[in-house]
Amino acid sequence: MPEVSKMKKPDVKLVLLGDMNVGKTSLLHRYTERKFKDTISTVGGAFFLKQWGPYNISIWDTAGREQFHGLGSMYCRGAAAVILTYDVTNWQSLAELEERFLSLTDTANHNCIYALVGNKADLTDPKAQLPQDSDPSKDQTECGVERTDTQVLSACPTPPASPASLSGITLQKQVTPEDAMALYGRILRYKGLDEKSSLPAEKMCFETSAKTGYNVDDLFEALFDLVLPSILRNRNESQQSPTVDLEECRGAGNKRAKSGCC
Repeated sequence: MPEVSKMKKPDVKLVLLGDMNVGKTSLLHRYTERKFKDTISTVGGAFFLKQWGPYNISIWDTAGREQFHGLGSMYCRGAAAVILTYDVTNWQSLAELEERFLSLTDTANHNCIYALVGNKADLTDPKAQLPQDSDPSKDQTECGVERTDTQVLSACPTPPASPASLSGITLQKQVTPEDAMALYGRILRYKGLDEKSSLPAEKMCFETSAKTGYNVDDLFEALFDLVLPSILRNRNESQQSPTVDLEECRGAGNKRAKSGCC
């Protein structure tokens, strides 16, 4: 695993938010490593650096546990997109997005894009139980692990696959697409955005399965396309406002001081 200091500078940031056990990290592993992993609950947060064409996108994975709730707003700072994740078999996980996590996005960019993602669709939808074709030729993601004090923030925040998922049992869906789209409308109103001029709910609400890969690629690729204007804007601003090399400035100042000395 590469050290954070050696990683490329990201052009834009995406953040996953949601309650514990909804499968946030499993979604990332499915997309970046093309496989499903049994994982454990996170401590704090971690990020993955994805190279998408000529651009570098950091995807921040956050903890859903109550004790780490305050860190969420820090991770959302400057985010171009936020993926609000819930479990389609757990109504409370959708309610938690509005009650606990939405306010954390106040530190995101003013033009931040919001997507609602219902994970574990394979537990309720037969068509999501079919394994999706994996493409091993896809670029692998570099994974960075953030540290706070002496505690490592795990890059694997989600729980193991549930017995129902492993046995092929179909569970009752508690959250419908209509429920998710209704919440998306409330998110836009909370942000003071005009629903008519914003991205439509049909395009920003997804159902996925990290276990089978159902809709996972579609989710991330769609968001990468949507944040492209932010990437181009950031690069343009960087070119117009180049950074100043402080070491060069200090060297030039020393030279002037020596030349003026008797």
